[in-house]
Amino acid sequence: MTNSDKSHHTKLPEGRDIALLSVGVLGIGSSGPVIAASLMPVPTLIFWRNLGGALTMAPFALAKREWKTLEQRTAIKLSTLAGVFLAFHFLGFFLAMRLTTVAAGTAITSLQPIFTAIYLRAKGHEIPKRAWSGMVIAFLSVLLITGVDIQISFRSFLGDLAAIICASLSAGYVLIGAKAQKQLSTSTYTTFCYLTCALTVLPFSLIGKLNLFHFAARQWWLLLALIIGAQVLGHTMFNLSLKRVSPAVVSLIVFFEVPVSAIIAFFWLGQKPPAGIIPGIFGLLIGCGLFVFKSSEKQLR
Repeated sequence: MTNSDKSHHTKLPEGRDIALLSVGVLGIGSSGPVIAASLMPVPTLIFWRNLGGALTMAPFALAKREWKTLEQRTAIKLSTLAGVFLAFHFLGFFLAMRLTTVAAGTAITSLQPIFTAIYLRAKGHEIPKRAWSGMVIAFLSVLLITGVDIQISFRSFLGDLAAIICASLSAGYVLIGAKAQKQLSTSTYTTFCYLTCALTVLPFSLIGKLNLFHFAARQWWLLLALIIGAQVLGHTMFNLSLKRVSPAVVSLIVFFEVPVSAIIAFFWLGQKPPAGIIPGIFGLLIGCGLFVFKSSEKQLR
């Protein structure tokens, strides 16, 4: 493994990737409050959200025609695998948004980079010691948040469990997606990934005989907001940056979803997080800073 490979996993995003990741944080930050406000059954909401995302990206994918070489077809298979991971991640995340507070659910989901970093380390990649210290601080901060949440109710505790599971699945989705996009454009990757995700959750709606079509206008407007904000401006922007930015860095930047979601939920839904959650959010931001800014020190040596 070269030195450039090792430093890649803590290298700061540059140029347009800073803008892409900033928009992505705002996009996914809006998802929790929208999901909490929606009355659509969870599998139904996931199906329409991802089908909408796939249809949005499909024209760009068709123009690319990236299915001719063996490498591209292999990458498409990886894209569909990422879609399966994304489907079960969404099932956990959407349930968490319904069972616990938006602030607590998004905070626990931000454990994703812990799982990502452990996988990368197991594969032989270098994660600097100071980066690990940042992750430990972030992890302890999440424990503080969940400790407050567990005291609320058993329902909230189930939401915590769903968020932990979805965090591990999200790490797999990001890592597989980064590998697939070495051979595919983001438009082709997201088209197959989102479509697979939609088809994976559709049986849950059909077997459960859940409503797929008959909803009030407000529910369709919330769905549209979820597609535009969380799917296109959130997940797609992160996928675009994965071509140049390490999955470890992208996963850790997702931490910033926590305060964004909490603020939106507070002003829009009137969800006031317990006092113990506020220090935890600050701890998450400190942990993020330790990880990300470690790279700038390394570049100066």
